[in-house]
Amino acid sequence: MYAAAEDEYHDEVFPVVPAPADGSPWQAPADLEEHLYELTLADDGYTYLRALAVAGLYRPVPLTDLAARPDAPPLFSIEVPDGRRVAQVYTAGFLPPPHPDLVYEYVTLGTLAAAWPDDVDVLVVNTRTPCEQYFLTTDEEREVWADLHAEHHRADRLGDRIETRRTGAPAPGALLHGLACGAHLCYANGDAWNTLDWHGAGYSNEVARLEEWWGVRDREEWHAVQRRLLDREVSPWYWDFVLGARTAVATGRGAVDPDLWRQCVEVTLRDRVVATSGPDTPHRPGDDPELDQFVAALRALVGKVLRYEARFRADGLLPADGRVDTVAAWDIGRASKMARWGRGARYATRAELGSALEEASRAARSAYASWEEFSAGYVLGRCLHFDEEEFGSWYTTVLHAHRALTTDPDSPWHTVAFA
Repeated sequence: MYAAAEDEYHDEVFPVVPAPADGSPWQAPADLEEHLYELTLADDGYTYLRALAVAGLYRPVPLTDLAARPDAPPLFSIEVPDGRRVAQVYTAGFLPPPHPDLVYEYVTLGTLAAAWPDDVDVLVVNTRTPCEQYFLTTDEEREVWADLHAEHHRADRLGDRIETRRTGAPAPGALLHGLACGAHLCYANGDAWNTLDWHGAGYSNEVARLEEWWGVRDREEWHAVQRRLLDREVSPWYWDFVLGARTAVATGRGAVDPDLWRQCVEVTLRDRVVATSGPDTPHRPGDDPELDQFVAALRALVGKVLRYEARFRADGLLPADGRVDTVAAWDIGRASKMARWGRGARYATRAELGSALEEASRAARSAYASWEEFSAGYVLGRCLHFDEEEFGSWYTTVLHAHRALTTDPDSPWHTVAFA
């Protein structure tokens, strides 16, 4: 946890979103809230609940309470004048900027039904917004919640979609471009791609995600991983070394003879070993078995890249004469999301989030000329990391994302200019 700066504190601990005073149409923050607004106007509480069962909710939790009871964070509730207790929850589009003292935890309608405190009488959803709805929490009512959850909630239905915030996004510029660099991961997780007010999957889930996938357990570890991603040091250096060897022997965008490419890889690598190790270091084949093995692996990587690129062209991920010159996007795209994950886990300040996104934007623009090129580099990096030429789900899911992100009119890659 970082030591919060004074400007990290703000008054909007809970969302406050008034309807237009002049009666003009209200702009909902996202598609879900627009749907809930229509249901509120129609007084259709059952369908409103059904939408909540699909998407889930966020409940506010003071960090002091979470530290005291990490396995059972309490519902935040207040007593109203008639003596009843009311607990408030929100949908994702209404969540305010992160606050140092209070976090938002993701919760399903089914969990609320099963673990509702006996002393809380009313659930209010999206209070002080145009989508405000109140529900009594009787046994019969909570049975309805449980049934709706069982019928409609599937965690895997929340991903593989483009989610765009209609309000509160940064203006066009480096920040928005840096957010768009993380579009592949936002699509996979069903996250809003264009918000700086990051809560992700809820505070505890963001903390757990960073530990499980990245070994990050505190601010210092987050900062180290964020720096390595922005410096493009997480992916193996030799991926771009091999791709750079092709660029060195290529004439224009035409095809490069694979044997010439492999020869360039081997000669350049052996010359680099000599230059960095001194004249007495063995470097001829057979003199250094470990180096010979590494050279053979990089020569084989040439064939692997060629086979991936052939598949990419067949699937429309690359044009007919296209190739991938760098996999920088694999680290840059993850750096864009790492900045947001760090913010959600309260490891990153608001200023650090913005700085990392702007740096990701600059790195992407220096390495690529278009979102399509950026995406192809990202996909190749992911495949080299995970797929092992199986062309399985590690490839097919990201191919599906590429197609959506390059064709859907709502995609960041259609609404944010690359250059």
